[in-house]
Amino acid sequence: MKVTRIRALRGPNLWSRHTAIEAVVACEGDENAVSKLAGFEARLRARFPTIGELHPMVLGQPLALAHVLENAAVALQAQAGCAVNFGHTSPTVEEGVYQVVFQYSEEAVGRRAIELADQLIAAAQADTPFDATAAITELRDLDESERLGPSTGSIVDAAVARGIPYRRLTSGSLVQFGWGSKQRRIQAAEVDSTSGVAESIAQDKELTKQLLNAAGVPVPLGRPVSSAEDGWAAAGEIGLPVVVKPQDGNQGKGVTVNITTREQLTSAYDSAAVYGEVMVEKFLPGFDFRLLVVGDRLVAAARRDPPQVIGDGNSTVRQLVDTVNLDPRRGEGHATSLTKIRLDDIAIGRLESQGLTPESVPERGQRVVLRNNANLSTGGTATDVTDTVHPEVAARAVDAAQMVGLHICGVDMVCENVLRPLEEQHGGVVEVNAAPGLRMHISPSFGRGRAVGEAVVDTMFAHGDDGRIPVVAVTGTNGKTTTARLINHLLASSGLRTGMTNTDGVYVDGRQTDSGDCSGPKSARNVLMHPDVDAAVFEVARGGVLREGLGFDRCQVAVVTNIGSGDHLGLNYITTVEDLAVLKRVIVRNVAADGYAVLNAADVNVAAMAAGCPGHVIFFTADRMHPVMATHRAQGKRTVYVDQDTLVAAEGSWRERIALRDVPITRNGTIGFQVDNVMASVAAAWAVGLDWDTIRSGLASFMNDAAGVPGRFNVMDYRGATVIADYGHNTDAMRALVSAVDTMPANKRSVVISGAGDRRDSDIRDQTAILGEAFDDVILYQDAAQRGRADGEVMALLRQGLQGAARTRYIDEIRGEFVAIDTALARLQPGDLSLILVDQVEEALAHLAQRIAAG
Repeated sequence: MKVTRIRALRGPNLWSRHTAIEAVVACEGDENAVSKLAGFEARLRARFPTIGELHPMVLGQPLALAHVLENAAVALQAQAGCAVNFGHTSPTVEEGVYQVVFQYSEEAVGRRAIELADQLIAAAQADTPFDATAAITELRDLDESERLGPSTGSIVDAAVARGIPYRRLTSGSLVQFGWGSKQRRIQAAEVDSTSGVAESIAQDKELTKQLLNAAGVPVPLGRPVSSAEDGWAAAGEIGLPVVVKPQDGNQGKGVTVNITTREQLTSAYDSAAVYGEVMVEKFLPGFDFRLLVVGDRLVAAARRDPPQVIGDGNSTVRQLVDTVNLDPRRGEGHATSLTKIRLDDIAIGRLESQGLTPESVPERGQRVVLRNNANLSTGGTATDVTDTVHPEVAARAVDAAQMVGLHICGVDMVCENVLRPLEEQHGGVVEVNAAPGLRMHISPSFGRGRAVGEAVVDTMFAHGDDGRIPVVAVTGTNGKTTTARLINHLLASSGLRTGMTNTDGVYVDGRQTDSGDCSGPKSARNVLMHPDVDAAVFEVARGGVLREGLGFDRCQVAVVTNIGSGDHLGLNYITTVEDLAVLKRVIVRNVAADGYAVLNAADVNVAAMAAGCPGHVIFFTADRMHPVMATHRAQGKRTVYVDQDTLVAAEGSWRERIALRDVPITRNGTIGFQVDNVMASVAAAWAVGLDWDTIRSGLASFMNDAAGVPGRFNVMDYRGATVIADYGHNTDAMRALVSAVDTMPANKRSVVISGAGDRRDSDIRDQTAILGEAFDDVILYQDAAQRGRADGEVMALLRQGLQGAARTRYIDEIRGEFVAIDTALARLQPGDLSLILVDQVEEALAHLAQRIAAG
């Protein structure tokens, strides 16, 4: 068995809506039938007993090692604690070659899982060792290091529950929620609306205390100090006991409490000075409470206790710590609800203050404290007290957060309890924290967890707002670029700032931000990140879906123009029109429940996609009496069709009419494929909710020139002759172009064409066979990129297609696209027509514009 290719599908894809790893796996001989591998399954289960059931038959095929690879990759991740359950293995048209697909939660974990699954199978085949426990531990550790921490994760989970899309922008905790102009971002537990000034204030303990005091929030007295001697002097001014801590700090680092002697203060100063300027303030007796304020309300509160162990009269402190650390909730970092207790220098110093060492044996019931602070990050515990917080205590916490300017704020209080106002018990606020940890409230050591993630999301997005902008996805064989550009124009005409991707580039609010073929998921994601985009239109090409999946989780509108036979068939195991339809329908299967699929009713493969649409369907085709249209219309559903010289949108008994003479792109309705593109675009605009006056004016102002739709039936005049530039490059496009050209009078017709090398031989020949029936002269040229073909091979295939042509009398072969264009232009006489099928669209159109301008 050999894994020949691995891809990460990061969005909805051909196989599922899950993120998934797709691998191409080749199996030879008995590897295609595990039953022939004597003792293999027994050896496999001996090495990995929890692999689960191995399916004996998949799609009528005997169990192959490829199927085992899928099962093992899923099982290894599941055993490591990853939430995965989907896997699928499909045979390809090549004997013994399979596509293996399985879900992942973190890409790095999924990629490593297939490597380990491969190693497991190899070990079972060779009867060599494989440590499944070590493999699972490795995956668990990798997952813990890759996935979001509990604080950020809780916010993401809450957003997902509300249908708000998210994207992790870094390997850390910077996350975007929503799309375009509706997006919001967080960094850990800090929202984008929190200013850097507020965060700086929270870092400055002395300034924070001054502001809180001014707001009437009780705070302990204290001041910054410059040395241990100055600290001891400050302690004398304030009165013992005192607390020593860094002025700019977090997570309790460098904090020492309840200092009563000069020696303790000197040691505490040295610990705090490592983190910057040092503060000395009055020690408040009582417990450490963390109150979480989100927006303008208190959402959770917890009492924090320092890391400690209880003596049993037999075990040493070190043994007691080891026992406590066996709790599965305790980990090394922030990914678990609790952190392991560390016996470091700070802990040993705290033991010494109690007359103990790590090897001491405390008496039964003796409480041994291992740190002065109660932070969870140092091994402390948290007990939820949210329901017992006095309204005045909650009000002081909100006052503290708002005085500093923090939208998410951890307010640290020291007091005997939270049942009474702080003023009554001489308690106070000792610190406020930007980006506070949330895990003590999500999964407290004791008590009920609180829905803090939901509270954070509710502050960013109003009730009913899912942070989404309208997204229109357009796919098909022909017409998708024109359709995408026209839909984009209609949306822009309504006043929306649009983002568009297509095979020509990326456009944001009318400005091109990228060039080249940008019809893949990366470009779509970039548009959805842009803060100036109110609506997005994405041309979705087959390559991007195969390579990586969609760049969005769902769309408001999915448009499928048509499915043709010449669109890269034979590549990536897409061998039939039906295969291509299954791939193209991915956007339809990911329409929102309240969205629409806009489908060509005259294309049987496209019309069949309606059954898999989670939302509604608008059918379009020129023939309103087409059975699919008639049935849909009879059910009172939306259709778009042509009635003589008028485009009609119908729903139930309601009709809206647009005269095709007012739609320049159709040339008074004579260009059939442009009428199809207009119907699809109108249906999409209707589905988004544009008003009909906007749709009418947008159609009237959309020009089919090289600036508006480059390379899509751009009609130009050259010395009294008609020149048409088009990017058509498959047989369906050729038929549509011939049909359009037939409506345009001409004395003599010529065509300039090359062929893409990554098509099947028959597809290349068929293009010129179609053109040979409609054009007098054919000029063949060899373009710059042969796409894997030998020199002259494509030209030979094109010439073969012209053999026996009914109309073509003259065939010329030229090297170079621009030379071919110049040759065609030189031969034109007034009244002639030349169709130029460009390859390098932007460069060829610029060349044509220059020649036409020169006359």
